[in-house]
Amino acid sequence: MSTKSSSKLSRNGQRTSKANYTAISYGNDHGQLSFGKIHKDGGTTSGVMLQAKEGRHQFSMDNDGQRPGWTSLTSPGAVQVKCGMDLEEEQVGIFFNAENGDIDIIATNGKIRMQANDIELVSIGGGTDSGHIKMTASESITMDAKKINASAKNLLRLSSPAICELIANGRLKFISSVITTATDGCKLKDSKYNHQYHHNKEFSLPA
Repeated sequence: MSTKSSSKLSRNGQRTSKANYTAISYGNDHGQLSFGKIHKDGGTTSGVMLQAKEGRHQFSMDNDGQRPGWTSLTSPGAVQVKCGMDLEEEQVGIFFNAENGDIDIIATNGKIRMQANDIELVSIGGGTDSGHIKMTASESITMDAKKINASAKNLLRLSSPAICELIANGRLKFISSVITTATDGCKLKDSKYNHQYHHNKEFSLPA
């Protein structure tokens, strides 16, 4: 049997805690729907909160405090979203848009997988402070495809303080108006083409 209550929803045990005298809740032993409930921190009012029997399983739309206008969903298990059964291939099935701020997708103890017919990464920022795509890995970055095409308008650079290998079992082709090569042999004595300058600029030993 469902119950209706407005008691014990306001946490005003501390002097800084909020108080709400119009809060109301509907629920039973399976779940609860609350309006105006004060969160456990005592400083945030939830406009609407839906909770299951497990307290960590909840959906909250907060009004004030540290989370004004926030919508929070927590689940001790998995969260699944499935849609698009009646859409065509070229239509948008799921749309996320953050008009300001970042979008963080974090798997604290797991993997992040993206799978599709095609995957596009587009950065449209202008100037030198934005418009970047950055990949960082603590161990390795592996690319495997039939073709890998890289094109740069101003600079294309491959560098390593240890080993850099270019291997072609078929044909290896270099085309350039000017090709400059330097080895560690010009460290002590410069060549007539000033290769020591490139050595001092580019050479570094691995830590």
